[in-house]
Amino acid sequence: MIDWSTLHDVYGAAAAIPGLLERAAGRDQDAIDQLWGRLCHQGTISSASIAALPQLADIVETTASGDWALGLAGAIAGGLLQGHHGADEEVARQEPTLARLRDLATARLAPGQDRRTYLGLLQAILAFDRQPLWFETLDDFTDSFYTVACPHCRATVTIAIGDYGCYSSIRDWDLGDVHQIPLRPATADALTSVGRMLHELAERDEQTKLAWGLTHLFGHAECPGCGSVFDIASEYEAANAPAPWDFARRHTTDTP
Repeated sequence: MIDWSTLHDVYGAAAAIPGLLERAAGRDQDAIDQLWGRLCHQGTISSASIAALPQLADIVETTASGDWALGLAGAIAGGLLQGHHGADEEVARQEPTLARLRDLATARLAPGQDRRTYLGLLQAILAFDRQPLWFETLDDFTDSFYTVACPHCRATVTIAIGDYGCYSSIRDWDLGDVHQIPLRPATADALTSVGRMLHELAERDEQTKLAWGLTHLFGHAECPGCGSVFDIASEYEAANAPAPWDFARRHTTDTP
């Protein structure tokens, strides 16, 4: 049993959380809104946020209208990836719940879903998989821009993927993206790791634009400065990915 009197939410004592969870499971929108505000306010999480994960998983599993609970659990998992919660032991105990939530999110993916819903599920999967960079980065490729450093000449290269084109360029704040060079998308069989996982799901579920964008993000670009060709995702990850976060290992190594 959870002793909620010992926990706190974003605003203070967490005594109201069990009642809000019970009401929210019955589709009480006010309770749902309050839970979002108390358990994950603008990405901020607390001890009550972590403690609520199993009950959120129960709501997802047993309630047809549990999408809000999965979204909230994914947002909490995203907050865990920031590593500033100071509750490594509690998080380590939630490993089975995070794996369960990952399976529940994957099971909800389906052909015909609108892009926003589908993207939200993929982002939740990435959070449960502890992929902070791609959890934060993945979008619908309508108008996406990434900045990477050329690994050869260190020039700052803008990568564009979207309705306005797919290219590498050197961005000039007066002239715009100058010297645009088309990207070299990866073939499906050349994708690896997270790129392959995301692409296979998008292809399976007929999310054609998302699958198209992923082949570009995990493809190659030519540097407009020196002409060298590099792997976009690898360079972006090298510059932006935080250190891998192992909750259980961190707790062990931090304990005197």
